Amino acid sequence: MSSVLGTYARKAISFTTGKGSYLFTESGEKYLDFVQGIATNILGHCHEHLVKTIQKQSKKLWHVSNAFVIPDQERLAKRLTDNTFADFVCFQNSGTEATEASIKIARKYFHKIGKPEKNRIITFQGAFHGRTLAALFAANNPKHIEGFGPIVDGFDQVPFPGSHNKSKADHETIKDAITKNTAAIMVETIMGEGGIKVIPDFCLKGLRKLCDENEILLILDEVQSAYRTGNFFAFELAGIKPDIVPIAKGIGGGFPLGACLVTKKVSVGMTAGTHGSTFGGNPLAMAVGNAVLDIIFEKNFLQNVRKKGEYFQQELNKIKEKYPKVIGEIRGLGLMIGLKMLVDNTEFMKKLMNYKMLTVKAEENVIRLFPPLIVSNSELDEAISKIEAACSEMN
Repeated sequence: MSSVLGTYARKAISFTTGKGSYLFTESGEKYLDFVQGIATNILGHCHEHLVKTIQKQSKKLWHVSNAFVIPDQERLAKRLTDNTFADFVCFQNSGTEATEASIKIARKYFHKIGKPEKNRIITFQGAFHGRTLAALFAANNPKHIEGFGPIVDGFDQVPFPGSHNKSKADHETIKDAITKNTAAIMVETIMGEGGIKVIPDFCLKGLRKLCDENEILLILDEVQSAYRTGNFFAFELAGIKPDIVPIAKGIGGGFPLGACLVTKKVSVGMTAGTHGSTFGGNPLAMAVGNAVLDIIFEKNFLQNVRKKGEYFQQELNKIKEKYPKVIGEIRGLGLMIGLKMLVDNTEFMKKLMNYKMLTVKAEENVIRLFPPLIVSNSELDEAISKIEAACSEMN
């Protein structure tokens, strides 16, 4: 009997080594890994640059208190602000911590400017913002919040607008939810756990306009989508600037690292003592975060991610057309892709696992595909072949 608390329905398989797009069992079986720690190992397993960076930093310094200046933390923050909308960064250890920081920063901003009544945040049905209590009740998924009452108040939820629905009703529903107590609107730019649902550009622009008109903040959760779409952030395609952006997962290439990016305007309430993290921004994590950016900033790297994503989706759509009773829709951007299944997604994932391919499910009967950003076209072709074989079996 395992002594590990049973909060995961684990598959009866374990891996001892990994390299790039592949994982290996103790007996040497090779699996194509399109889970990658759930969108986390964006440079694949054991990327040489990350391995060398961790080895080098581990011989110098692992952890030191944030009571002192941490040079690599300063460097990573500067690289992030130089290449994004943000003016400041606060470092965390995970996505849910980054979300919590976002909520605190939004509320503290209005308190600082003399409007403490503005402390509620509008969220969307189907969202996922993490597993802490505030993050759970922000998303308000009935399956996730059951048994964790009392309710953490401060959130007002609205339906998710249809991705291809430009109706006034969607906009009016969000507009009607705004009250004198609203501080911010918070939404994932691409809903990951919710089924790889992309917030369309026109909607992001509409949300920005709505926030400006009502003098409230826009929080775009990019915990799962940062770096993965072929842009630094997924919202950049809409040409807008949010006020607060929590990120995590891929930014550490598999090492625990989260961050919250903010503008100078909304940072005014966050003075010494208002927030903290014992481990957030530690030297080892900062070294890894900088090493990830070394690769991301290589010439044409993100452009190649876009090209690979386009190729992968093109080939997946061919399979969808060939097996219209199995796959209903291909969703996503770049290398953050969802298959909306017309057959049971759990059964389909089992078929793929029989073909030595690993995937992860999401809401709405979706299967998520998270290849590493360094995936080769031949590895994408291998995935296509395995997916088509599984479709043939379930057709």
